[in-house]
Amino acid sequence: MKHDLLAALRPLLTAEASAEAHATGTEPADLEQAVWLRLLERLATDGPPFDPQGWLRRAVRAESRRTRRTSRREQPYGTDPAEDSERGPEHLVLTAARHRALRDAVHRLPGRCPRLLQALLSPQDLTYREIAGELGISQGSLGPERSRCLGCLRRLLAQEVATREVRG
Repeated sequence: MKHDLLAALRPLLTAEASAEAHATGTEPADLEQAVWLRLLERLATDGPPFDPQGWLRRAVRAESRRTRRTSRREQPYGTDPAEDSERGPEHLVLTAARHRALRDAVHRLPGRCPRLLQALLSPQDLTYREIAGELGISQGSLGPERSRCLGCLRRLLAQEVATREVRG
C-alpha cells in the first residue's frame, strides 16, 4: 500500500518540485527530499492523507515557502570558515603530538646528539659558536656532528614509522 502510494506520487512530486524550486532558488531535488520526508513522517503517525495529490501539492508549496523564509534570514559568512588562518583544535593536538614524538626521539639518541639537537632547536636561536662553547667541542666539528646526529634521528624515526604501520 505505502509503496504503491509513493510510486504513484513520484511523477507529481517531481513536476511540482521542479515548478516551485525556481521561485525559491533551491534545487528541485532538495525540495523533493523535504516533501518525501514530510510524507514519510505523516505515514508513520497519521497514515496516508485522504487526498494524496492535494496533500502533496500543499506540502510542496509549504516547503517552498519555508525555504524562501529561511533563505531570506540566512546571512553569508564574510569569509569561508575553512579558510580561517587560526588553527583548529585538531591541528593543535596533532602538532603537539608530532613535537612530543620528535622530542622523545631526540632524547633516545646516542652520545652528545640530544644536547646538540636541543641546542640547535632552541628558541634562543643560538649561533654555532655558542653551541660549540656550550657542548665543549670545536666549531668546525659542529657541522659533521650535526649531520651524524640528524642521520641517527632519521633512522630512528623511520624505524618507528615502519613499526607503527598496519600490515596485512
